[in-house]
Amino acid sequence: MNLKDTYFLGKITRTHGLKGNVVLKLDTDQPEMYNELQGVFIEINGLLVPFFIETQQWTKDNSKIISFKNSTPQMVEQIVNRNVYLPLSTLPQLTGNQFYYHEVIGFSVVQENGAVCGKITAINDQTAQHYFILDLEGKEVIIPIIKDWMISVDRENKSIMMQLPEGLMDVFLTKSVNDEG
Repeated sequence: MNLKDTYFLGKITRTHGLKGNVVLKLDTDQPEMYNELQGVFIEINGLLVPFFIETQQWTKDNSKIISFKNSTPQMVEQIVNRNVYLPLSTLPQLTGNQFYYHEVIGFSVVQENGAVCGKITAINDQTAQHYFILDLEGKEVIIPIIKDWMISVDRENKSIMMQLPEGLMDVFLTKSVNDEG
């Protein structure tokens, strides 16, 4: 399993008790999707190592106390502060204007009038306002991801149509005095 075939589920934050349990802090808006985890992949030294779950129980704040099959105290110590992943194939298919961030990388963003805003190269979800980072003929364009601006997501043609506020694209397309020369 390669990292590109997976998505980030959360992080092992600490050990719990003396029986080899760990706390997995989930990074999700829908923790109920993960009620019955069978196994996970944990990144260790750049490799994704499969771990099979023996017991699990919810705590508060989207965390689970987990014990792994055949775990040893040494192994448990090694996985603290490690990232946890699941295969992309386990994600439910989204439809309509809903999308996973990883699935729209490479999509074009276009306005209602057909004007191309650029191709999505990355998504910043590390700030309160998430945004698309686009490439428009070598220029970086930043578009906030706002549900009310989304008109349609066309998976077949790899494009997202958006209704952007007037003037937003002008910020990126206007040539400033500093650009000349």
